[in-house]
Amino acid sequence: MQALTYWKTVTKDHANLIEQLFALFAAHQIRYYVIGGQAVNAYVDPLISLDLDLVIALDQIEQAEALLAAAFTVRRFPYSLHISLPNSNVRVQIQTDPRYFEFVDRAEIQEVLGLPLQVARIEDVLQGKIWAFQDPARRGSKRQKDLTDITRILKYYPALRSCVSTEILARLL
Repeated sequence: MQALTYWKTVTKDHANLIEQLFALFAAHQIRYYVIGGQAVNAYVDPLISLDLDLVIALDQIEQAEALLAAAFTVRRFPYSLHISLPNSNVRVQIQTDPRYFEFVDRAEIQEVLGLPLQVARIEDVLQGKIWAFQDPARRGSKRQKDLTDITRILKYYPALRSCVSTEILARLL
């Protein structure tokens, strides 16, 4: 079974949300990049997740939100947009936290579970995972996954240990 088929089977994406989302971005030349766990998957052995975290270029957020609202269910939160469709368990979150906007120009094509997508550089993925772990409002289980993702990154990219605080390093598995 190919990676995308497997991902779609696990996420029960019967609505083809993944394909529709990236087709919309391509058709309207929306600059985006993948962050979070799926970005980690682009650089290390993948883990399956229902989540797909993205960032859209700052100058295109309003346009993208209007396009997304016409094709998907969109819910706005203080620092994100949540995108969904009936018959899909894929949880797309578009981050609007301004710290992520500078990463867009450094994104590069990487394969994410069978799809060639714009993905944040590994250094930026790690920084995003550090920010997520340090967010006191984040659920404990999510913060634990962030630690696991930091561990996975450092296993394959040990030179990046210097980017991680000693406090976080002490908590790694």
